[in-house]
Amino acid sequence: MPTGAVPHPDHPDWYYWPDVPSDSFAGQIGSVLFRAEGGKKSGAARVRMHPTAFHLNFGGSIHGGAVMSFIDMALFAGGRCAGMGEGHYVTLDCATHFIARGTIGVPLDAVVRLVGQTKGGHVFLSGHCEQDGTTTHSFTGTLKRVRDRA
Repeated sequence: MPTGAVPHPDHPDWYYWPDVPSDSFAGQIGSVLFRAEGGKKSGAARVRMHPTAFHLNFGGSIHGGAVMSFIDMALFAGGRCAGMGEGHYVTLDCATHFIARGTIGVPLDAVVRLVGQTKGGHVFLSGHCEQDGTTTHSFTGTLKRVRDRA
């Protein structure tokens, strides 16, 4: 489980970070929930956000920047839930493919898979986002463990 994560009081079997300042960039996504999927050895996790009108673009869909920010956060939370080694990581790359419009009022889930990790600290992840079982985005990402926080 990610460092600092605690069980969510309103969502059984889900964890979250309770101390994300609401006025921080990460706080703009809202409460991010996460859990391992398919057991401890599955290498998969589910991460959830609850999109609101705050996350809309001018066309009435979830803004691509909000989705990409959520995916970036999902790489970290989902990676740890899926078995990524403990440590402080930074994003080296993240590719997002937009497949369908995201809507508000329906949870947006990122299903994250741990593809592999190297002894040197590189972590390779892939996954997709979905709403009500419909795939909305696919993504890949590479994280790198670093020794010191910035």
